[in-house]
Amino acid sequence: MGAKSASAKKRRCDLEASVSKPHPAATPLCALRSSGLSGRLRPPGDKSVSHRSLILGLLCVGETTIEGLLEGDDVLHTASACRQLGATVTRRGEGNWSVFGAGLGSLLSPRETLDFGNAGTGSRLMMGVVGGHAITARFDGDASLRKRPMRRILDPLLLQGARVLEEQKGGRFPILLQGTSEPLPIEYTTPVASAQIKSAVLFAGLNSPGRTVVIELEASRDHTEKMLTHFGAELKVEPHGPHGRKITLEGRPELRAQKVRVPADPSSAAFPLAAALIVEGSDIVVEGVMTNPLRSGLLTTLLEMGADLSLENRRVEGGEEVADIRARYSPGLRGVEVPPQRAPSMIDEYPILAVVAAFASGETRMRGLSELRVKESDRLNAIAAGLEANGVDCAIEGDDLFMRGGAVAGGGHVETHLDHRIAMSFLVMGLAARKGVTVDDQAMIATSFPSFRALMESLGARFA
Repeated sequence: MGAKSASAKKRRCDLEASVSKPHPAATPLCALRSSGLSGRLRPPGDKSVSHRSLILGLLCVGETTIEGLLEGDDVLHTASACRQLGATVTRRGEGNWSVFGAGLGSLLSPRETLDFGNAGTGSRLMMGVVGGHAITARFDGDASLRKRPMRRILDPLLLQGARVLEEQKGGRFPILLQGTSEPLPIEYTTPVASAQIKSAVLFAGLNSPGRTVVIELEASRDHTEKMLTHFGAELKVEPHGPHGRKITLEGRPELRAQKVRVPADPSSAAFPLAAALIVEGSDIVVEGVMTNPLRSGLLTTLLEMGADLSLENRRVEGGEEVADIRARYSPGLRGVEVPPQRAPSMIDEYPILAVVAAFASGETRMRGLSELRVKESDRLNAIAAGLEANGVDCAIEGDDLFMRGGAVAGGGHVETHLDHRIAMSFLVMGLAARKGVTVDDQAMIATSFPSFRALMESLGARFA
């Protein structure tokens, strides 16, 4: 592919500097070459909707019931934080939860630190909630979350009247945040397309005596807007420019407790779907997958690559569009160019897209991936390092990833850097690579997809 922008040695150094290494109790896992994946499965509930359903339950008076909640570590940390802020949160059965909320404006200052583990979404959304209430809370997380920047969340909250009493260098955890009982009504333009920034501002604005406006130059996922409307908030969404939106929220609505059915997470569904495309003889159906247009960039890209995918039984569940997706082995996959404008609709799916592209003919170009550098790991470098470890030719130029696909030798040992999506993506690669693939730790997969191995094995995947 020509000269690479960084050597493998430099890439390893960059990754080691950006995240902590796996803990001593790391448990490696090897994915072995498999054949003919088949069957039907339903992935766990969507993580984004799960976080928001708990948070909005906290902000209502009365009982919110949630069906299909993702019971991964990230969401369980958000449930714990809701309890500490005054809600009664109860598990009624597998995926079925109940939240008796404290009510908007009536949250309690937590006695202990709000520990979010690895949950970037949960922690950032909850900072918005705390910022809009007259309470003080300390936020912290694991080694990976402590490396992630929070300044982009804190900046608008300060404009709304919150105060940062303590923080680590660069606005990182642990952070002591003091909210305000009178959040200022502001108009804020997000610096990047980020549902987390937008949601934090809107959650703080719920308790404002005025109108909060968020402007996005590039539209990000809209689960917060849909769920706020579902819970009774007065919200208006308008187009803004060629690709953006303007969201206007009226403060201090009378939120009403609701029933929520969480659709299957498209980011989790991506792993079995991708495996079926690259493992010879496969034919599977993944049920109840959210097909929200602002989350379906991966499906769009895979279809452009020639993937044998079809959407069946389209319907609406819990206010979201869903479908059953059938995926079949696709030996004719070809490389494509993925435009930067598509990144907000598939930002979590680039690792698994890179794995599929490794088996496609020709070159794939993924552009505008700067947001990957501030995920659970520096995902851009982690993807490239994993590809190189398995014999795939790739290069990073600025914020773009270039790679040439074909038969994948595999046999590599991939460092996950405590990143669940890196782990699952390269395990999927191992199912189709000639020599399999080993990841250095599988423990963090539980943050988003605790049943990953069991469900994949039910389709015929082989692990050791």
